[in-house]
Amino acid sequence: MSATPIQRADETAASSRSLRMLLSSDPLLFLAAIGLAAFSVVTLHGAGSPISVDADKQALFAGIGLVAAIVISRFDYTVLREFRYVFYALAVILNVVVFAMPAIQNAHRWIPVPIFNFQSSEFGKLMLLVSLSAFAVDRSRRLSERRTIARVLLLALVPAMIVMKQPDLGTGLVYVVMAAAVLFFMGVSWRHLTALAALVVVAITLVLAVAPIFGVHVLKGYESQRLTTFINPPTVCNTALDPTCYQEHESLIAIGSGEKTGRGAAGATQTLYHFLPVPQADFIFAVIGETYGFAGAAIVLSLYALLIWRTLRILTMAKNLFGTLIAGGILAMLMFQVFLNIGMTIGIMPVTGVPLPLLSYGGSSVVVTFLALGLLQSIHIQARMASAGKARVLIV
Repeated sequence: MSATPIQRADETAASSRSLRMLLSSDPLLFLAAIGLAAFSVVTLHGAGSPISVDADKQALFAGIGLVAAIVISRFDYTVLREFRYVFYALAVILNVVVFAMPAIQNAHRWIPVPIFNFQSSEFGKLMLLVSLSAFAVDRSRRLSERRTIARVLLLALVPAMIVMKQPDLGTGLVYVVMAAAVLFFMGVSWRHLTALAALVVVAITLVLAVAPIFGVHVLKGYESQRLTTFINPPTVCNTALDPTCYQEHESLIAIGSGEKTGRGAAGATQTLYHFLPVPQADFIFAVIGETYGFAGAAIVLSLYALLIWRTLRILTMAKNLFGTLIAGGILAMLMFQVFLNIGMTIGIMPVTGVPLPLLSYGGSSVVVTFLALGLLQSIHIQARMASAGKARVLIV
């Protein structure tokens, strides 16, 4: 008889904790994410066959990602620090395993699984970020040592170079950007950050200009062409000789033709007649611009602004350095991908295969982005609960 009240008390305590966690979450963060995912599904559905068939899959991926994010948000993110070596090993091993898989579209980026093609480089983003953040926390008292900076960069460059070899230059750059964000939010001096930026410029010059003279081609032919076309665009676009020029040209036509309110799904000729390359993924923002015009593009950009604002707010709230670094890395990942993807559709950035978070079609990208948002929610909830606990102590 005495066990019943104890069981009810435990159930009440668990229910109370769940309610506190729910109230401590950031609803605007998930609202922005769900809005972007819904916009993606609607856009894909209205784009016509064969693109429209991806809409149902995208909705499924978003649903799986949202559930996973909610589950992750209920756990204390600090426990991930204990598994930093496991996450780093998985980030490297999974990106190596893809080379043993069959090539898809002349690239080794995916591991075939029953539901979708598992893209290891996407999941490697979060694994690398967690491991880098944990290592940085361990070395936080030795920021002035060059070895600390060198080790963080080396830990990031190893999987980044593997990803670039797949080849996936865009995702490899995301790895490097997240490492730079970890160093920045870790408190590395501006002198060191400036030196690193100069080193990046020198490396790009060597890869694009110097190495090819000696017969060393670090990048694939199409990757070099994308960068050189962006740096030195042709006066007249010869689409037969320069596919990259064609992609940018058709994207600008699509966005410009949308004008203020768009041409609607039935009138989006650039998309319907397949003039726009990879409209369901790389150039989905151009599809939105043509279909929904400036109004639709403004809504999408506003949702991204909301997402980034809430991420920045969570970064400032984190209860410890580990949470700050994870949130900072996610912030850099989101901002870099949004800027690079949208930038290439309007001609201010080189064409890359970086997906637009939650909008571009792709199971791995959508799920990983939701997992990142789940981590952000965990950081927010733990910060709110820690703050509430301190407040109660002060009152007593």
